[in-house]
Amino acid sequence: MSTPIIITLVVLGVIALLLVMWAVGVYNNLVTLRNRFKNAFAQIDVQLKRRFDLIPNLVETAKGYLAHERGTLEAVIQARNTAVSAQAKAAADPGDAGAVRGLIAADAVLTGGLGKFFALAEAYPQLKADANMRQLTEELTSTENKVAFARQAYNDAVMGYNTARELFPAVIIANFANFQPAQLYEIENAAERQAPVVKF
Repeated sequence: MSTPIIITLVVLGVIALLLVMWAVGVYNNLVTLRNRFKNAFAQIDVQLKRRFDLIPNLVETAKGYLAHERGTLEAVIQARNTAVSAQAKAAADPGDAGAVRGLIAADAVLTGGLGKFFALAEAYPQLKADANMRQLTEELTSTENKVAFARQAYNDAVMGYNTARELFPAVIIANFANFQPAQLYEIENAAERQAPVVKF
């Protein structure tokens, strides 16, 4: 072989090596960003679990005072159970946009039910004065704040991941390696965006 052919092969080899190293770097970056948004979802999951655990205690405390309002209490428990089921499905695969949308919808129904519950509870002074009820509502308020912060962190991580997977030329590697877009945790109905007002 002549020297120009050897030099050409070496240059082509170096270019091929650089392309492979670039592709590996893009792939690794996408994996890192995907794991970051999955971890951020796990933080939401922890706070939602705490929220879901508080709700039965809250309803149980209120039962004695709200005996006439059985339908509202049952609706809150049903919404909570639906949300727990949706949470388990989304936690199993935070990359599944449909599961995350299902959780968002179930959580919105639960938030609406809690809003009705607290509006109803306002009419019962004995319930408002109950020490256990006050403690539970304080814990729920704190948890609602933590859920909001966890959602914000998750959405930031999802935005970083989705942006990285959509930029050219990384989109080529993302599509080739089947990196699916992640679902933002956003509420579509403006009325459902409000957290339940918890005050006693």
